[in-house]
Amino acid sequence: MKFFSQSFVYDDPWSIVSLAFFLRYPNPYASHVVSCDVVDRRQTDSGSLLTTRLILKRGTLPRWAPQGIISRTESWIIEESEVDPFGKVVRCRTKNLDHVKVMQIEETQLFKQSQDGRTIQTTEAYITSKFGWGLTKRIESHGLARFKANVQRSRQGVSLMMDFIRQARLQPMAFGSYISTIHSDMSFVVPETSVPSSSGNNTGHKPENDHVPNLQDDRWFNRVWGAGN
Repeated sequence: MKFFSQSFVYDDPWSIVSLAFFLRYPNPYASHVVSCDVVDRRQTDSGSLLTTRLILKRGTLPRWAPQGIISRTESWIIEESEVDPFGKVVRCRTKNLDHVKVMQIEETQLFKQSQDGRTIQTTEAYITSKFGWGLTKRIESHGLARFKANVQRSRQGVSLMMDFIRQARLQPMAFGSYISTIHSDMSFVVPETSVPSSSGNNTGHKPENDHVPNLQDDRWFNRVWGAGN
């Protein structure tokens, strides 16, 4: 079993970060996400919102993986979240529903507002393989490395959506129409490349990466806002 834990601080308030988190699919940093569907949503007596979503993701196998180790590279992910608008906390748990013998990743995310008005995100994950055949540790190490890279890309996606939300407040476009436009266009994606990752605390709403696009010049941004050809 491998364990991952990391905290990150966004400069933005909890309301913006939590909204961007739930609107993060699709985005050009998540080209591996095929679909995302709400299967259950209800409100508790205390006012919290509980949501269950099914997410279909497409992955790739490492070259050293035995042929036929899995029947397909797509995997269903279940995401269960709780939004407490009064305590300004989001709790989210995800895990894959198939290929669990080869590898299962159980992830928890916590978003809460700090006293200075910023938002703290804490991510934890357990990566477990029961495959055996002398490959268990190698599979778990590979899963941990991929998870670290995906955490970085996930934050880039959330940060991009936060920028779009800010722009939506300045543009004369209805917010619902704006979201529909974003979620209907995945023609612009960022290629999956190796990204640096760290295991400590990070600060600032922009994840560290030299490949973060300039929003005003990015074709994906222009397609959404119609600010260019």
